[in-house]
Amino acid sequence: MATPIVPGEWIKNWEKSGKHEFIQLCKELTEKTDHGSEIKDIQAALYELCWQVVQGNLKLDLVASVLGDMMELRDDMPSILADVFSILDLETGALEEKNKRDHYTQLVGACLFFVPEAILKERLDPETIESLGLIKQAHQFNQKIVKIKTKLFYKQQKFNLLREENEGYAKLITELGQDLSGNITSHLVLESIKSLIGCFNLDPNRVLDIILEVYESRSDQDEFFLSLIKSYMCEPLTLCHILGFKFKFYQEPNEETPKSLYHIAAALLHHNLIELEDLYVHLMPPDVTIVEEHKRDISEAKQIARKLVMVVLPSEKSEDKEKDKEKEEEKNEKPPDNQKLGLLEALLRIGDWHHAQSIMDQMPSFYATSHKSIALALCQFVHLTVEPLYRRAGVPKGARGCVMNPLRSKRAPRPAETFDDLRRDTFSMLCYLGPHLSHDPILFAKIVRLGKGFMKEYQSDGRSEVKDKMETLLSCFLSIADQVLLPSLSLMECNACMSEELWGLFKLFPYQHRYRLYGQWKNETYSSHPLLVKVKAQTVERAKYIMKRLTKENVKQSGRQIGKLSHSNPTILFDYMLSQIQWYDNLIVPVVDSLKYLTSLNYDVLAYCIIEALANPEKEKMKHDDTTISSWLQSLASLCGAVFRKYPIELAGLLQYVTNQLKAGKSFDLLILKEVVQKMAGIEITDEMTSEQLEAMTGGEQLKAEGGYFGQIRNTKKSSQRLKDALLDHELALPLCLLMAQQRNGVVFLEGGEKHLKLVGHLYDQCHDTLVQFGGFLASNLSTEDYIKRVPSIDILCNQFHTPHDAAFFLSRPMYAHQILSKYDELKKAEKGNRQQQKVHKYVAACEQVMTPVHEAVVSLHPARVWDDLRPQFYATFWSLTMYDLAVPHSAYEREVNKLKVQIKAIEENPETPLNKKKKEKERCTALQEKLQEEEKKQLEHVQRVLHRLKLEKDNWLLAKSTKNETITKFLQLCLFPRCIFSSIDAVYCARFVELVHQQKTPNFCTLLCYDRVFSAIIYTVASCTENESHRYGRFLCCMLETVTRWHSDRAVYEKECVNYPGFLTIFRATGFDGGNKADQLDYENFRHVVHKWHYMLTKASVHCLETGDYTHIRNILIVLTKILPCYPKVLNLGQALECRVHKICLEEKDKRPDLYALAMGYSGRLKSQKVHMVPENEFHHKEQPARSATPASQQNGPGSTGKPATSTTKTEEGTLEDGDRSKDKSQGTTKPVNKANSATAKVTTSNGNGALNSTKAVKERDDKEKSGKEKKEKKEKTPGSTPETKAENRREKQRDERAGKEERAAREGKEKTPKADREKVKPDEKSCKDDKAKAGNGEPMDPSRERDAMKESKSKDKGDRSAVAVSIKSPGPRSESAESERDHKRRKLDSHSSPSHSSSVKDNNNEPKESTSKDHAVNDRETSQESKRRKDENGTNSSKNSKSTSPSCDSPLSAEKEKSKRSKSSSKEKAESVKPERTSSGGKKESRHDKEKSEKKEKRDSSGGKEEKKHHKSSDKHR
Repeated sequence: MATPIVPGEWIKNWEKSGKHEFIQLCKELTEKTDHGSEIKDIQAALYELCWQVVQGNLKLDLVASVLGDMMELRDDMPSILADVFSILDLETGALEEKNKRDHYTQLVGACLFFVPEAILKERLDPETIESLGLIKQAHQFNQKIVKIKTKLFYKQQKFNLLREENEGYAKLITELGQDLSGNITSHLVLESIKSLIGCFNLDPNRVLDIILEVYESRSDQDEFFLSLIKSYMCEPLTLCHILGFKFKFYQEPNEETPKSLYHIAAALLHHNLIELEDLYVHLMPPDVTIVEEHKRDISEAKQIARKLVMVVLPSEKSEDKEKDKEKEEEKNEKPPDNQKLGLLEALLRIGDWHHAQSIMDQMPSFYATSHKSIALALCQFVHLTVEPLYRRAGVPKGARGCVMNPLRSKRAPRPAETFDDLRRDTFSMLCYLGPHLSHDPILFAKIVRLGKGFMKEYQSDGRSEVKDKMETLLSCFLSIADQVLLPSLSLMECNACMSEELWGLFKLFPYQHRYRLYGQWKNETYSSHPLLVKVKAQTVERAKYIMKRLTKENVKQSGRQIGKLSHSNPTILFDYMLSQIQWYDNLIVPVVDSLKYLTSLNYDVLAYCIIEALANPEKEKMKHDDTTISSWLQSLASLCGAVFRKYPIELAGLLQYVTNQLKAGKSFDLLILKEVVQKMAGIEITDEMTSEQLEAMTGGEQLKAEGGYFGQIRNTKKSSQRLKDALLDHELALPLCLLMAQQRNGVVFLEGGEKHLKLVGHLYDQCHDTLVQFGGFLASNLSTEDYIKRVPSIDILCNQFHTPHDAAFFLSRPMYAHQILSKYDELKKAEKGNRQQQKVHKYVAACEQVMTPVHEAVVSLHPARVWDDLRPQFYATFWSLTMYDLAVPHSAYEREVNKLKVQIKAIEENPETPLNKKKKEKERCTALQEKLQEEEKKQLEHVQRVLHRLKLEKDNWLLAKSTKNETITKFLQLCLFPRCIFSSIDAVYCARFVELVHQQKTPNFCTLLCYDRVFSAIIYTVASCTENESHRYGRFLCCMLETVTRWHSDRAVYEKECVNYPGFLTIFRATGFDGGNKADQLDYENFRHVVHKWHYMLTKASVHCLETGDYTHIRNILIVLTKILPCYPKVLNLGQALECRVHKICLEEKDKRPDLYALAMGYSGRLKSQKVHMVPENEFHHKEQPARSATPASQQNGPGSTGKPATSTTKTEEGTLEDGDRSKDKSQGTTKPVNKANSATAKVTTSNGNGALNSTKAVKERDDKEKSGKEKKEKKEKTPGSTPETKAENRREKQRDERAGKEERAAREGKEKTPKADREKVKPDEKSCKDDKAKAGNGEPMDPSRERDAMKESKSKDKGDRSAVAVSIKSPGPRSESAESERDHKRRKLDSHSSPSHSSSVKDNNNEPKESTSKDHAVNDRETSQESKRRKDENGTNSSKNSKSTSPSCDSPLSAEKEKSKRSKSSSKEKAESVKPERTSSGGKKESRHDKEKSEKKEKRDSSGGKEEKKHHKSSDKHR
């Protein structure tokens, strides 16, 4: 007794107050109603009182009287007191103090009056009884007890060894089995049981067992039996043993434990009458067995999966069947029940989650719930838990739902009222369920709907205080989706409704969350459970079965099977399908068609699976040869385009994937974007467009759709809208554009690295094409506001985002067009003027308002010196216009309208078509026809407005601050070349724009120079192109050549479109001169020479590229040549040279590089078919020989004759002669152009840039003419291999020489009138011209040997310049003539030099001296007659030409005084020069000697050039 009931103060003051207090305490204790505890308290009080007597603290008589009084309080008080005495008996007997034992004996003796002797004899020790005098001898008493006990307990009767009293047990069962509906309580029944036990001597444990048996059969009476057992039993272990014994009875094979037993065990556990740990050890099987069973299940499942995947041979099949039979026989002997699971189910049924959770924790994960009964029990439990919340937030509108009755147990978990309550128990219950929620689709739907209800709250509730709580709940729902919903869906057999229900929840998640869930589902979930392992294997097997049989013919049936299979296991199915598509791309079409039976969730999963397949790190995106993109990637990209177009799949994830790849600097995956845009928006990117398609592409949107693409683009409205929405919603439109624009260069400089050049080019093209395609999509699909809002201004694009200028303008162009049109509409509405003139003015005003900020913005894109030549306005105009603005494709509109008319006619004539369908089709065609006509009319008005605007602008386009050559250089560099390779339409646009600028008579724009630079520069531009750029560059050259060919083919056209145009002026000063003077215009025949020279330059460049052996050079030049085939080659010998070289490529590349071989063969075939249209050279640029035409044009093969087309003197004929001989050589040996292109002709062709300044000795030209004529005659006679053609040529030369003498005299008379003051101006002009020459000569890099020669020559020229300047100042004679003839001499001289400038055959280094002479013309020659002007013109062109045509030795112009002494030397040199081509021609017949001959000729030419230079310097020094 830890706390004394009788305080010490009572003992001290016993008589005063203690006695009274003690009696009062005893009375209170006896009045307590609690069963059993009051006796203990009274015993404790009496014990303490008696102990005080034993200790001697209280007098015996006082205590005896109090005890006597207390006998009246209870009937059983003597018995209670006897119990106290027996305790004290034991305690005092063990004490050593004798006096205490005496005190005890005296106390018992004093109480004999009111405690019966019988009780004392029963309870006290025999010695104590003897000392009290109640018995005589203790020894005899003990013997008597033993005898009685033996008789009672050990003497056997005839039966009832287990003390079975049938009547007693029968009465007990009757008592327990009575109707309990009345006032019968467990307390009453307990009293009856006690009396039965006493009366019939029943075993209490057996009685307890019977109580449990009856409870088991009446398990609905939980309340009664539980309170009865609680009252009857005091020891939980006993109850556990009895229950354990019951469970053990059922642990034999083929025995089944009754559910009622599980129920009572669960009820006892639930009410804490027993402990789970005590009962758990009695249940079978042991935990170790359960773990082993689980492992066995997993391995079996994996084995089944392996078998399904493996190819099984027939012998193996029979063995497997035998094993399976053995297993089945073993299974026939059913193992005993799993009692732990039975108990678990019972616990779940009554709502005891705490104990159920404890049992499940002892087992492997999902082992318990893999048994259907337990899963269903747990599902039922969850139903009850979520019921109130589901009624509030989950029931859809209109649904009633069945009401669930709550659990009766008050100890069960509380149902959830709010979403936060779900975290208490529901989420953990669902996690224990895992994939086995599949057993209860209704609960599945409820959980999904609760998720939807939560997401609505989550999205609408923006309060910051609940944000953390909401985020936690969101992560819980995501976990449930991952661990429970998706795995459960896998185990449901093709339940499309559940799939759609789940999509209702998933579509509220952002795609990042969804894809994370799909990833877990696909890659981890299926390995977590044996059932899922089997399901995965079965799905793969079924997928294989379907895919093997899938064809275009059975798409519908296969599609249905695919649909069924995909409802449950989409990730596995799609993974297999995609793997097949990556191998066999012919499956794409049937697969796409068969996906029509998928659910929305499955489409989303398909998008994820495609992205995962694309991002597979184990797969190489390049083929093993490292030159092409892998076919699996191409197949997937193609599938992407088709699937995303046909089905409503969210695009955000795919677009973000491409964006992220671009951010990481990887451009392979742009293939996907390209395919998606092509299929969804109907915008194709191809450089193989026909000319008709290209023409259609320059029209409006309707014409593009009808005639611009290979396939008819139909029904892209919805799909392009989806693509647009995805781009705008996720803000990906501009980032994708910018990343692609930046990545183009990244491909070369960052990605390029170790990759093959072919692959780098392919990736660059892909990046560029996708940018063009994507930009086109944005331009045509985004509204004006959306587009303008997203695309920043041009300076921000270029300077801040580092977008290349061509791409930046490409993105901005639609914005400018939108803005101009909207501004124009505003102005039209403001003023109601309808006249065409007013409309045009308003349009121009709108353009000014929109483009002025652009003009200011572009200034920052280039250094300030650029704007000295080009105005920002011109630059912006060039980049902001498109082909739509420049011309109306009338023929394309007409073609499409005619097609529609034919369609209408065909519809009318078709008798099989039903009438209503006929009517619909006709209406559609008619509407389309009207649309096209309306569009054409609209475009026509627009083009007229634009042309009027350009007419107004053109005078301010080009400044006159520096030379025309500089202007053209910058125009080519910053405008033409970047844009002509941007897209096919841009290529056409560039050619058309040059023509337009020419037609507009733009001041300071030299058309001749522009064309010349374009055709002379192709080696390096072609070499630096990618494959697709070559197509575009070829198209550009073709369009340029078309224009040139048109002018070349008809004198009338030439005179109408070129004569009197500033672009065909041959004076290149920078002032705005209108070129009205005939003397400054290039005549028709000279233009034909120029065109021939351009053709020759193209041949030379082509042959050079074909000879390099470099893959890129050969491929690109073949592509370009194929593109320009309609316009080139036109000259027979040039065509033959090309044909020979291409044939050689075919032979060389047949086994090495098959793609080059294919290109070369294709071109070769087409070239042969063009041969019939080729003409001999004399027909090409010398149809007839007019009085003023150049010398033997019929024999020209190179640009030597026309290297200075625009300088009013076509070229020195030194080159002409050499070329004449060369052309003969070519006809003898077709490989000759190769030699010429790289050796002898280079000397002539590249001397374009530095002409007309270095010779001041031309004053003496008139004396030379007759002599040079004779020399030429001699030379011609001595030249071996002369033909009738050369004889005729000699006669023509004679006539020209005589005429030239007369003309020169007449011109001299006119020029001598020039005043001295003007002649003085020549000097400063010439000085400045030297600087210009130095600038202009840097067009093209050269071979080192050529460069050295050029440097020597330029030094000698500089000396010549200085001497020329000196002469022009000192000479007292007629200086204007000197300046004029000086130019002629300079030109002749430079024709023999190789020049570093490849692109300036029409150079402007002669501008300044000409400017001075033009001033003479303008100021002082007004009085001179038209006749003298004409003569001067002839002098400036033909006479100088004739003088040039003397011989190559005219390279060093000699002064008049030294002419006689030098004549013999020069004539001998002429012979040497003229013989050279002959020698090389014979050598050129053999291919093996080709290179050797080439180098020898080059050395000879260099040395002869050097000698001539020295002679020139000597003569000029002597003259000084």
